[in-house]
Amino acid sequence: MNLNKENVKKILGIITFTLVLLALLLNLGAVKTQLMFVWGIVFPFALGGAIAFILNIPMTAIEKQAKRMKIKEKLIRPISMVLSILFVFAIVTVVLVVVIPQLGKTVDSISKGMSSFFPKAQAWLEGIFADNQEIVRYIESLEFDWNGFLGQFKDFALSGASNVISYTMSATMIVINGVVTFFIAFTFSLYLLSQKENLGRQCRKVMSAFLSKKASDKICYVCSLSHNTFSKFITGQCLEALILGSMFVVTMTILRLPYALLVGVLIAFTALVPMVGAFIGCGVAAFLILMVNPMQALIFMVLFQVLQQIEGNLIYPHVVGNSVGLPSIWVLFAVTVGGKLMGIAGMLIFIPLMSVLYTLFREWVNQREAAAKTQEEQ
Repeated sequence: MNLNKENVKKILGIITFTLVLLALLLNLGAVKTQLMFVWGIVFPFALGGAIAFILNIPMTAIEKQAKRMKIKEKLIRPISMVLSILFVFAIVTVVLVVVIPQLGKTVDSISKGMSSFFPKAQAWLEGIFADNQEIVRYIESLEFDWNGFLGQFKDFALSGASNVISYTMSATMIVINGVVTFFIAFTFSLYLLSQKENLGRQCRKVMSAFLSKKASDKICYVCSLSHNTFSKFITGQCLEALILGSMFVVTMTILRLPYALLVGVLIAFTALVPMVGAFIGCGVAAFLILMVNPMQALIFMVLFQVLQQIEGNLIYPHVVGNSVGLPSIWVLFAVTVGGKLMGIAGMLIFIPLMSVLYTLFREWVNQREAAAKTQEEQ
């Protein structure tokens, strides 16, 4: 290798990179502490960006409709922002108004029904195993004092309350910090929404000043692809969850199954988690209904299978369609990895993220294949 100026720069760059990487590996604890400190500063703005991204989905639709109605240009953005915020706030309020009272009634009914459920279950099991006296005697020996359990739970809660009071100041500070963080994030999201076109032009201007046109165009293409993929995925998942929850409310009301409204809202929320969410909601709902009537719980399980097949084969392909454009095996991979790394939020984020990576990799492979064919023909 000739030690010219260009090669010397490359060697120095490799040595510098190696030394920096080695220093980071030898000081992982300090690096982690510094990263957590930086993340604490950046978090309100990252949260604001997420809020702006979600609000931008209904806001864009409202702006398109406002332009068709020929509303003044200056009024379109403020009106669409206010309506989008009210829309999201209304959804959250309705869910809270529906879920919290229903949840309170459910807890009361379960606490009342538990004391009678276990004797019925014991009698049912004794009837099944009537021919085997050893099993019958074992079942008869089982005792479950639900009222005693509730009493112990209340005592635990009361004893824990004294400890909670001693931490009131720290809890208050956590709440205040959370409110301040949300206020900063919400204010930042409003700024992003109101100035999104100007911010886009400024970002493109900065990239064109420091990067080549090819690199700048590639970054803009990746950002556009990511935005479209995430928007379509979120819109499709929310609409599909709303339809599925409504189907459960209607069918359970017709079949006179208990907790129809609560189960519908529960399954609608859990269905936002791809692949496994609806089954989690089914398990919780089946347990709630089981405490009331085991036969109705069995009917609910059959109903869930029927509606799940209708949703999976008819509704989901038309509502969500190929907006994600990801094969099933990679959807499973994205859900598994995302759930391990970031929980439920990771499941929601990793599917469109994996779709973007899959699309970019497919385009790169196609370009390489086309280039190879061109060279062969020449």
